[in-house]
Amino acid sequence: MDMSLRQLRYVATVAELGSIAAAARTCRISQSSILSAVDAAEIEMGARLFERRPSRGVVATPAGQRFLASARLLLAAEAEFARSMERHSPKTPMIVRLGCFEPFGALFMPELLRRFIDQEGVEVQLFEGEQPQLLRWLEGNTVDAVLTYDIGAGLPGDATILARFPPHALLHVESELAKHAEVSLTELVRLPLVLLDLPQTSAYLLTLFDIVGERPKVGFRTRSYESVRAAVACGFGFSILNMRPLGRGSPDSDRLTRKRIVEDLPAPQLVIVDRYGPAKPPFLRRFTSVAKMFFHEIETERVTRR
Repeated sequence: MDMSLRQLRYVATVAELGSIAAAARTCRISQSSILSAVDAAEIEMGARLFERRPSRGVVATPAGQRFLASARLLLAAEAEFARSMERHSPKTPMIVRLGCFEPFGALFMPELLRRFIDQEGVEVQLFEGEQPQLLRWLEGNTVDAVLTYDIGAGLPGDATILARFPPHALLHVESELAKHAEVSLTELVRLPLVLLDLPQTSAYLLTLFDIVGERPKVGFRTRSYESVRAAVACGFGFSILNMRPLGRGSPDSDRLTRKRIVEDLPAPQLVIVDRYGPAKPPFLRRFTSVAKMFFHEIETERVTRR
């Protein structure tokens, strides 16, 4: 191949941002250098990689998608090579770069990472965001892997499943339904809903009520898991969530209670996603193993308590 890794990175950035000009700004080089990299890639591939759309940027062609899939694997391998070289330098700490669905940052990620990191001198970089943003970070090699729900499009087919989290109701302790051992959607739909209003998440939560043919009135919208809990604790209504606080750093207040929902509802799976394919680096294989054990212990404890 007559292309450099830098040129591959330029092409991948064009695909990520959908714009030659935006890629040039991000890479801090001229547009002509970006175009030169794209031209070299198209010569290498023997096909056009991007369709130019006036005033709307560019989009990868089928040939471009095949090229980019291989390019990202090569760029991921380059990032891991650089990481392995850093480990041999006594002045450079190992850096663990992970992305997660934003609510996970406070709910369990620090505790999970504490189990994984058993040595000093390791720097953790945690990137918290919504799923579309997580996938962009993954494609751009900003992170090595992400933890998210298997909701929405764009996830690789070889994602590693860690756990399944059925939805449950979050209620104020003085709510009438808080006295029940479990609640139904028919009872909840009459109350105002505090909605976690994140892309894909809000649609999933609202469609749960389609089983009873009616949707609750939304009384409070927020993009923050912490604000959902605060709003319910202040009496704005109930919420439906999938994740409970798992770590020691973010417990519920004494004004909140969580109840099982009696209906059999679709439950998203928590997955680890990366772009390494079968060539996963040792640290990522180990992190996946630690994460599986972490959630297995949580599931065992949850079943024991029933």
